[in-house]
Amino acid sequence: MEPVTVIGAGLAGSECAWQLARRGIPVTLREMKPEKMTPAHVTPWFAELCCSNSLRGAGLENAVGLLKEELRRLDSLILRCADATAVPAGGALAVDREGFARMVTEELRNHPLITVVPGEVTELPEGQVVVASGPLTSDALAEHLLPLLGDGQQTTLNFFDAAAPLVSFDSVDMDSAYFASRYDKGTPDYINCPLSKEEYLSFWQELTTAQEAEVHGFEDGQVFEGCMPVEVMARRGEDTLRFGPLKPRGLPDPKTGKEPYAVVQLRRDNADGSIYNLVGFQTHLRWPEQKRVFTMIPALKDAQFLRYGVMHRNTYLDSPRLLDRYYRLKSRSRIAFAGQMTGVEGYVESCASGFLVGVETARRLKGQAPIDFPQETAIGALGLYVSNQTVGVFQPMNINFGIIPPLDHRVKGKRNKNAELSQRSLAIIEARKEEILS
Repeated sequence: MEPVTVIGAGLAGSECAWQLARRGIPVTLREMKPEKMTPAHVTPWFAELCCSNSLRGAGLENAVGLLKEELRRLDSLILRCADATAVPAGGALAVDREGFARMVTEELRNHPLITVVPGEVTELPEGQVVVASGPLTSDALAEHLLPLLGDGQQTTLNFFDAAAPLVSFDSVDMDSAYFASRYDKGTPDYINCPLSKEEYLSFWQELTTAQEAEVHGFEDGQVFEGCMPVEVMARRGEDTLRFGPLKPRGLPDPKTGKEPYAVVQLRRDNADGSIYNLVGFQTHLRWPEQKRVFTMIPALKDAQFLRYGVMHRNTYLDSPRLLDRYYRLKSRSRIAFAGQMTGVEGYVESCASGFLVGVETARRLKGQAPIDFPQETAIGALGLYVSNQTVGVFQPMNINFGIIPPLDHRVKGKRNKNAELSQRSLAIIEARKEEILS
Protein backbone atom coordinates (compact mmCIF):
# COMPACT_ATOMS: atom_id res chain seq x y z
CA MET A 1 0.00 0.00 0.00
CA GLU A 2 1.29 3.46 -0.94
CA PRO A 3 2.42 5.34 2.19
CA VAL A 4 1.18 8.82 3.09
CA THR A 5 3.35 11.57 4.51
CA VAL A 6 1.60 13.69 7.15
CA ILE A 7 3.44 16.93 7.93
CA GLY A 8 2.71 18.18 11.42
CA ALA A 9 1.62 16.31 14.54
CA GLY A 10 -0.83 18.83 15.92
CA LEU A 11 -4.49 17.99 16.45
CA ALA A 12 -5.28 17.69 12.73
CA GLY A 13 -2.11 15.82 11.76
CA SER A 14 -2.37 13.43 14.71
CA GLU A 15 -6.01 12.61 13.91
CA CYS A 16 -5.26 12.23 10.22
CA ALA A 17 -2.33 9.87 10.84
CA TRP A 18 -4.45 7.75 13.19
CA GLN A 19 -7.35 7.42 10.75
CA LEU A 20 -5.00 6.43 7.93
CA ALA A 21 -3.16 3.85 10.04
CA ARG A 22 -6.31 2.25 11.49
CA ARG A 23 -7.39 1.64 7.86
CA GLY A 24 -4.14 -0.11 7.01
CA ILE A 25 -2.33 2.78 5.33
CA PRO A 26 1.36 3.22 6.33
CA VAL A 27 2.11 6.75 7.53
CA THR A 28 5.28 8.79 7.80
CA LEU A 29 4.52 11.44 10.42
CA ARG A 30 6.86 14.43 10.21
CA GLU A 31 7.12 16.77 13.21
CA MET A 32 9.73 19.49 13.65
CA LYS A 33 9.41 19.67 17.45
CA PRO A 34 11.48 19.50 19.56
CA GLU A 35 14.32 20.23 17.11
CA LYS A 36 12.59 23.46 16.09
CA MET A 37 9.94 25.19 18.18
CA THR A 38 7.40 27.90 17.34
CA PRO A 39 6.62 30.95 19.52
CA ALA A 40 3.47 29.23 20.83
CA HIS A 41 4.81 25.74 21.66
CA VAL A 42 6.59 24.75 24.86
CA THR A 43 6.59 20.90 25.00
CA PRO A 44 7.85 18.13 22.70
CA TRP A 45 4.49 16.33 22.72
CA PHE A 46 2.11 15.92 19.77
CA ALA A 47 -1.31 17.63 19.78
CA GLU A 48 -0.09 20.38 22.11
CA LEU A 49 -2.88 22.78 23.10
CA CYS A 50 -1.34 26.22 22.73
CA CYS A 51 -4.24 28.39 23.91
CA SER A 52 -7.04 27.16 26.17
CA ASN A 53 -7.27 23.62 27.55
CA SER A 54 -11.00 23.58 26.76
CA LEU A 55 -12.60 21.83 23.80
CA ARG A 56 -15.69 23.94 24.55
CA GLY A 57 -19.30 22.91 25.18
CA ALA A 58 -20.15 19.26 25.73
CA GLY A 59 -23.94 19.35 25.23
CA LEU A 60 -25.71 18.47 21.99
CA GLU A 61 -27.48 21.83 22.02
CA ASN A 62 -24.07 23.26 21.04
CA ALA A 63 -22.74 22.76 17.51
CA VAL A 64 -19.27 21.94 18.85
CA GLY A 65 -20.85 19.39 21.17
CA LEU A 66 -22.42 17.75 18.13
CA LEU A 67 -19.10 17.77 16.27
CA LYS A 68 -17.40 16.10 19.23
CA GLU A 69 -20.09 13.42 19.42
CA GLU A 70 -19.82 12.68 15.70
CA LEU A 71 -16.06 12.24 16.04
CA ARG A 72 -16.43 10.23 19.24
CA ARG A 73 -18.74 7.73 17.53
CA LEU A 74 -16.32 7.40 14.62
CA ASP A 75 -13.25 6.42 16.70
CA SER A 76 -11.48 9.75 16.84
CA LEU A 77 -8.11 9.47 18.58
CA ILE A 78 -8.28 13.08 19.77
CA LEU A 79 -11.71 12.67 21.36
CA ARG A 80 -10.76 9.37 23.00
CA CYS A 81 -7.68 10.95 24.56
CA ALA A 82 -9.63 14.05 25.56
CA ASP A 83 -12.29 11.99 27.31
CA ALA A 84 -9.60 9.95 29.09
CA THR A 85 -7.79 13.05 30.38
CA ALA A 86 -10.82 15.27 31.07
CA VAL A 87 -10.80 17.63 34.03
CA PRO A 88 -13.92 19.12 35.68
CA ALA A 89 -15.17 22.11 33.66
CA GLY A 90 -18.91 22.40 34.21
CA GLY A 91 -20.72 21.99 30.90
CA ALA A 92 -17.51 21.97 28.83
CA LEU A 93 -14.93 19.33 27.91
CA ALA A 94 -11.55 20.46 29.21
CA VAL A 95 -8.44 18.32 29.52
CA ASP A 96 -5.25 17.97 31.49
CA ARG A 97 -3.12 19.77 28.92
CA GLU A 98 0.08 17.74 29.33
CA GLY A 99 -1.62 14.42 30.07
CA PHE A 100 -3.70 14.74 26.90
CA ALA A 101 -0.71 15.53 24.68
CA ARG A 102 1.34 12.72 26.21
CA MET A 103 -1.43 10.19 25.56
CA VAL A 104 -1.85 11.24 21.92
CA THR A 105 1.92 11.03 21.43
CA GLU A 106 2.16 7.55 22.95
CA GLU A 107 -0.75 6.21 20.87
CA LEU A 108 0.82 7.41 17.64
CA ARG A 109 4.37 6.36 18.45
CA ASN A 110 3.17 2.88 19.42
CA HIS A 111 1.15 2.24 16.24
CA PRO A 112 3.01 -0.24 13.99
CA LEU A 113 2.02 1.54 10.77
CA ILE A 114 3.12 5.01 11.89
CA THR A 115 6.76 6.04 11.55
CA VAL A 116 7.62 9.30 13.27
CA VAL A 117 10.43 11.26 11.59
CA PRO A 118 11.56 14.33 13.56
CA GLY A 119 12.90 17.52 12.02
CA GLU A 120 11.69 20.44 9.94
CA VAL A 121 10.17 19.79 6.51
CA THR A 122 11.23 22.44 4.00
CA GLU A 123 9.66 20.98 0.85
CA LEU A 124 6.95 18.48 0.02
CA PRO A 125 8.03 14.91 -0.72
CA GLU A 126 6.71 12.92 -3.65
CA GLY A 127 3.59 10.82 -3.28
CA GLN A 128 0.51 11.38 -1.15
CA VAL A 129 1.00 14.28 1.29
CA VAL A 130 -1.17 15.85 3.96
CA VAL A 131 0.02 19.28 5.09
CA ALA A 132 -1.14 19.79 8.68
CA SER A 133 1.68 22.08 9.74
CA GLY A 134 -0.69 24.53 11.37
CA PRO A 135 -1.08 28.29 11.32
CA LEU A 136 2.53 28.61 12.53
CA THR A 137 3.99 26.80 9.51
CA SER A 138 7.74 27.38 9.28
CA ASP A 139 8.96 30.05 6.88
CA ALA A 140 10.89 27.56 4.75
CA LEU A 141 7.89 25.28 4.17
CA ALA A 142 5.58 28.25 3.60
CA GLU A 143 7.91 29.62 0.91
CA HIS A 144 7.94 26.21 -0.78
CA LEU A 145 4.14 25.95 -0.70
CA LEU A 146 3.34 29.35 -2.19
CA PRO A 147 4.37 28.53 -5.79
CA LEU A 148 2.34 25.31 -5.61
CA LEU A 149 -0.74 27.21 -4.47
CA GLY A 150 -0.52 30.39 -6.48
CA ASP A 151 -1.42 31.54 -9.92
CA GLY A 152 -0.32 35.10 -9.36
CA GLN A 153 -3.14 35.79 -6.90
CA GLN A 154 -3.07 35.99 -3.12
CA THR A 155 -3.50 32.46 -1.76
CA THR A 156 -2.99 32.98 1.97
CA LEU A 157 -4.58 35.26 4.55
CA ASN A 158 -3.79 35.82 8.21
CA PHE A 159 -5.10 36.89 11.59
CA PHE A 160 -3.64 37.16 15.07
CA ASP A 161 -4.35 34.68 17.89
CA ALA A 162 -3.58 34.93 21.59
CA ALA A 163 -3.31 32.71 24.67
CA ALA A 164 -4.35 33.38 28.27
CA PRO A 165 -2.08 33.33 31.35
CA LEU A 166 -1.84 30.41 33.78
CA VAL A 167 -1.65 30.82 37.57
CA SER A 168 -1.01 28.39 40.42
CA PHE A 169 -4.02 27.42 42.53
CA ASP A 170 -2.06 27.90 45.76
CA SER A 171 -1.55 31.57 44.93
CA VAL A 172 -5.27 32.34 44.45
CA ASP A 173 -6.84 34.05 47.48
CA MET A 174 -9.87 31.81 48.02
CA ASP A 175 -11.12 34.14 50.76
CA SER A 176 -11.85 36.53 47.89
CA ALA A 177 -13.13 33.87 45.45
CA TYR A 178 -15.57 30.96 45.32
CA PHE A 179 -16.21 27.79 43.34
CA ALA A 180 -19.30 27.75 41.11
CA SER A 181 -20.53 27.02 37.60
CA ARG A 182 -22.81 29.46 35.86
CA TYR A 183 -26.48 28.91 36.78
CA ASP A 184 -25.30 25.88 38.81
CA LYS A 185 -24.95 23.98 35.53
CA GLY A 186 -22.92 20.82 36.05
CA THR A 187 -20.52 20.74 38.97
CA PRO A 188 -18.97 23.86 40.61
CA ASP A 189 -15.64 23.59 38.81
CA TYR A 190 -14.73 27.22 38.11
CA ILE A 191 -13.03 29.58 40.54
CA ASN A 192 -14.94 32.85 40.43
CA CYS A 193 -13.16 36.09 41.34
CA PRO A 194 -15.71 38.86 42.00
CA LEU A 195 -15.10 42.58 41.51
CA SER A 196 -17.11 45.47 42.89
CA LYS A 197 -17.99 48.37 40.60
CA GLU A 198 -15.08 50.42 41.91
CA GLU A 199 -12.63 47.53 41.54
CA TYR A 200 -13.87 46.76 38.04
CA LEU A 201 -13.64 50.35 36.81
CA SER A 202 -10.09 50.71 38.14
CA PHE A 203 -9.12 47.41 36.49
CA TRP A 204 -10.80 48.32 33.21
CA GLN A 205 -9.12 51.72 33.05
CA GLU A 206 -5.64 50.27 33.62
CA LEU A 207 -6.30 47.48 31.12
CA THR A 208 -7.22 49.90 28.33
CA THR A 209 -4.00 51.88 28.75
CA ALA A 210 -1.55 49.09 29.64
CA GLN A 211 1.57 48.72 27.49
CA GLU A 212 1.35 46.05 24.83
CA ALA A 213 4.11 43.87 23.48
CA GLU A 214 5.15 44.70 19.94
CA VAL A 215 3.75 42.27 17.39
CA HIS A 216 4.77 43.05 13.81
CA GLY A 217 1.79 43.98 11.68
CA PHE A 218 -0.77 43.75 14.48
CA GLU A 219 -3.89 45.91 14.47
CA ASP A 220 -7.03 45.52 16.60
CA GLY A 221 -9.08 44.57 13.55
CA GLN A 222 -6.89 41.59 12.68
CA VAL A 223 -7.87 39.36 15.57
CA PHE A 224 -10.17 36.34 15.45
CA GLU A 225 -13.26 37.22 17.50
CA GLY A 226 -13.14 33.94 19.44
CA CYS A 227 -9.60 34.64 20.68
CA MET A 228 -9.71 38.42 21.00
CA PRO A 229 -7.13 39.86 23.43
CA VAL A 230 -8.87 41.06 26.57
CA GLU A 231 -7.32 44.53 26.24
CA VAL A 232 -8.69 44.88 22.70
CA MET A 233 -12.13 43.92 23.98
CA ALA A 234 -11.82 46.41 26.85
CA ARG A 235 -11.13 49.25 24.41
CA ARG A 236 -14.54 48.69 22.82
CA GLY A 237 -16.27 50.17 25.84
CA GLU A 238 -16.56 50.28 29.61
CA ASP A 239 -19.16 47.49 29.83
CA THR A 240 -17.92 45.23 27.01
CA LEU A 241 -16.07 42.91 29.38
CA ARG A 242 -19.08 42.69 31.71
CA PHE A 243 -21.13 41.33 28.83
CA GLY A 244 -18.27 39.05 27.77
CA PRO A 245 -15.68 37.11 29.78
CA LEU A 246 -16.41 39.01 33.03
CA LYS A 247 -20.17 38.47 32.83
CA PRO A 248 -21.59 38.00 36.37
CA ARG A 249 -24.96 36.51 35.35
CA GLY A 250 -25.72 33.21 37.05
CA LEU A 251 -22.75 33.46 39.45
CA PRO A 252 -24.08 34.80 42.77
CA ASP A 253 -21.47 35.34 45.47
CA PRO A 254 -22.29 32.95 48.36
CA LYS A 255 -21.20 35.64 50.84
CA THR A 256 -23.88 38.08 49.68
CA GLY A 257 -26.33 35.93 47.73
CA LYS A 258 -26.17 38.55 44.96
CA GLU A 259 -24.45 38.67 41.60
CA PRO A 260 -21.22 40.73 41.71
CA TYR A 261 -20.65 43.69 39.40
CA ALA A 262 -18.17 41.59 37.40
CA VAL A 263 -16.56 38.15 37.73
CA VAL A 264 -13.28 36.76 36.43
CA GLN A 265 -13.44 32.98 36.01
CA LEU A 266 -10.51 30.56 36.37
CA ARG A 267 -10.69 27.10 34.82
CA ARG A 268 -8.65 24.08 35.88
CA ASP A 269 -5.77 23.42 33.48
CA ASN A 270 -4.48 20.08 34.76
CA ALA A 271 -5.85 16.95 36.44
CA ASP A 272 -4.23 17.76 39.78
CA GLY A 273 -6.00 21.09 39.99
CA SER A 274 -2.74 22.88 40.73
CA ILE A 275 -2.88 25.11 37.63
CA TYR A 276 -5.72 27.35 36.46
CA ASN A 277 -6.12 29.57 33.40
CA LEU A 278 -7.84 32.94 33.25
CA VAL A 279 -10.91 32.33 31.08
CA GLY A 280 -11.19 34.82 28.22
CA PHE A 281 -7.94 36.59 29.15
CA GLN A 282 -6.05 36.06 25.91
CA THR A 283 -3.59 38.93 25.81
CA HIS A 284 -0.51 40.44 24.23
CA LEU A 285 0.33 42.85 27.02
CA ARG A 286 3.97 43.00 28.04
CA TRP A 287 4.63 40.47 30.77
CA PRO A 288 5.30 43.03 33.55
CA GLU A 289 2.05 44.75 32.57
CA GLN A 290 0.13 41.47 32.76
CA LYS A 291 1.34 40.98 36.32
CA ARG A 292 0.61 44.60 37.29
CA VAL A 293 -2.90 44.78 35.82
CA PHE A 294 -4.18 41.27 36.46
CA THR A 295 -3.14 41.35 40.11
CA MET A 296 -5.61 44.24 40.51
CA ILE A 297 -8.24 41.48 40.60
CA PRO A 298 -8.65 40.99 44.39
CA ALA A 299 -8.41 37.19 44.38
CA LEU A 300 -5.26 37.38 42.23
CA LYS A 301 -3.42 40.03 44.23
CA ASP A 302 -0.64 37.53 45.07
CA ALA A 303 -1.03 35.33 41.98
CA GLN A 304 1.95 33.30 40.81
CA PHE A 305 1.98 33.37 37.01
CA LEU A 306 3.21 30.07 35.60
CA ARG A 307 2.83 31.27 32.02
CA TYR A 308 2.07 34.72 30.70
CA GLY A 309 -0.24 35.30 27.78
CA VAL A 310 1.30 35.46 24.30
CA MET A 311 0.18 36.42 20.80
CA HIS A 312 1.14 34.92 17.47
CA ARG A 313 0.26 35.43 13.82
CA ASN A 314 -1.84 32.68 12.21
CA THR A 315 -1.75 32.08 8.46
CA TYR A 316 -4.53 30.27 6.64
CA LEU A 317 -5.36 29.44 3.03
CA ASP A 318 -7.92 31.08 0.79
CA SER A 319 -9.53 27.65 0.88
CA PRO A 320 -12.70 28.17 -1.21
CA ARG A 321 -10.50 28.89 -4.21
CA LEU A 322 -7.92 26.20 -3.48
CA LEU A 323 -9.53 23.17 -1.78
CA ASP A 324 -12.37 20.74 -2.44
CA ARG A 325 -14.83 19.46 0.19
CA TYR A 326 -12.31 16.80 1.28
CA TYR A 327 -9.60 19.46 1.85
CA ARG A 328 -7.65 18.30 -1.23
CA LEU A 329 -5.80 20.81 -3.37
CA LYS A 330 -7.89 21.15 -6.53
CA SER A 331 -4.84 21.61 -8.75
CA ARG A 332 -2.88 18.68 -7.27
CA SER A 333 -5.06 15.94 -5.78
CA ARG A 334 -2.09 14.14 -4.21
CA ILE A 335 -1.80 17.06 -1.75
CA ALA A 336 -4.34 17.71 1.01
CA PHE A 337 -4.40 20.19 3.85
CA ALA A 338 -5.84 19.83 7.34
CA GLY A 339 -6.25 21.90 10.49
CA GLN A 340 -6.38 25.61 11.19
CA MET A 341 -4.44 26.52 8.07
CA THR A 342 -7.56 25.54 6.06
CA GLY A 343 -9.67 28.16 7.84
CA VAL A 344 -11.46 25.91 10.33
CA GLU A 345 -11.12 27.56 13.73
CA GLY A 346 -10.91 25.66 16.98
CA TYR A 347 -9.41 22.50 18.41
CA VAL A 348 -12.34 20.21 17.57
CA GLU A 349 -12.75 21.71 14.11
CA SER A 350 -9.06 21.08 13.37
CA CYS A 351 -9.46 17.50 14.53
CA ALA A 352 -12.53 17.09 12.29
CA SER A 353 -10.66 18.28 9.21
CA GLY A 354 -7.82 15.85 9.93
CA PHE A 355 -10.35 13.07 10.44
CA LEU A 356 -12.03 13.68 7.09
CA VAL A 357 -8.73 13.96 5.21
CA GLY A 358 -7.52 10.70 6.78
CA VAL A 359 -10.72 8.81 6.00
CA GLU A 360 -11.00 10.00 2.41
CA THR A 361 -7.30 9.61 1.59
CA ALA A 362 -7.39 6.03 2.86
CA ARG A 363 -10.51 5.23 0.86
CA ARG A 364 -9.02 6.69 -2.34
CA LEU A 365 -5.82 4.66 -1.93
CA LYS A 366 -7.89 1.51 -1.34
CA GLY A 367 -10.02 2.14 -4.42
CA GLN A 368 -13.17 2.87 -2.40
CA ALA A 369 -15.73 5.55 -3.18
CA PRO A 370 -15.62 8.66 -0.98
CA ILE A 371 -18.01 8.94 1.95
CA ASP A 372 -20.65 11.61 1.43
CA PHE A 373 -20.75 13.48 4.72
CA PRO A 374 -23.79 15.66 3.96
CA GLN A 375 -24.21 19.24 5.12
CA GLU A 376 -26.65 17.98 7.76
CA THR A 377 -23.63 16.60 9.65
CA ALA A 378 -21.16 18.89 11.40
CA ILE A 379 -18.20 17.15 9.76
CA GLY A 380 -19.74 17.61 6.32
CA ALA A 381 -20.87 21.19 6.95
CA LEU A 382 -17.33 22.27 7.83
CA GLY A 383 -15.84 20.74 4.68
CA LEU A 384 -18.52 22.29 2.52
CA TYR A 385 -18.07 25.73 4.12
CA VAL A 386 -14.30 25.67 3.60
CA SER A 387 -14.72 24.75 -0.08
CA ASN A 388 -17.72 27.00 -0.82
CA GLN A 389 -16.65 29.23 -3.71
CA THR A 390 -19.62 31.56 -3.19
CA VAL A 391 -18.15 32.83 0.10
CA GLY A 392 -17.23 36.44 -0.59
CA VAL A 393 -14.68 37.21 2.13
CA PHE A 394 -13.33 33.98 3.58
CA GLN A 395 -12.54 34.08 7.30
CA PRO A 396 -11.82 31.37 9.89
CA MET A 397 -14.99 29.90 11.38
CA ASN A 398 -15.97 27.72 14.31
CA ILE A 399 -18.61 25.07 13.71
CA ASN A 400 -22.09 26.54 14.18
CA PHE A 401 -25.66 25.57 13.39
CA GLY A 402 -25.86 28.43 10.88
CA ILE A 403 -23.93 26.38 8.28
CA ILE A 404 -26.13 23.31 8.84
CA PRO A 405 -29.47 23.15 6.93
CA PRO A 406 -32.55 23.89 9.07
CA LEU A 407 -35.16 21.34 10.07
CA ASP A 408 -38.18 20.80 7.83
CA HIS A 409 -40.51 21.59 10.73
CA ARG A 410 -40.80 24.18 13.48
CA VAL A 411 -39.47 23.46 16.96
CA LYS A 412 -40.17 25.74 19.89
CA GLY A 413 -37.06 26.99 21.69
CA LYS A 414 -33.52 27.37 20.37
CA ARG A 415 -32.05 24.65 22.60
CA ASN A 416 -34.76 22.18 21.55
CA LYS A 417 -34.24 23.04 17.89
CA ASN A 418 -30.48 22.59 18.16
CA ALA A 419 -30.94 19.28 19.97
CA GLU A 420 -33.13 18.03 17.12
CA LEU A 421 -30.55 19.17 14.56
CA SER A 422 -27.98 17.14 16.49
CA GLN A 423 -30.18 14.06 16.61
CA ARG A 424 -30.77 14.29 12.84
CA SER A 425 -27.02 14.45 12.26
CA LEU A 426 -26.22 11.58 14.60
CA ALA A 427 -28.84 9.42 12.92
CA ILE A 428 -27.03 9.97 9.61
CA ILE A 429 -23.69 9.12 11.24
CA GLU A 430 -25.10 5.93 12.78
CA ALA A 431 -26.59 4.83 9.45
CA ARG A 432 -23.18 5.16 7.75
CA LYS A 433 -20.96 4.26 10.67
CA GLU A 434 -20.03 0.78 9.50
CA GLU A 435 -19.03 2.05 6.06
CA ILE A 436 -17.08 4.99 7.49
CA LEU A 437 -15.11 2.81 9.89
CA SER A 438 -14.26 0.19 7.24
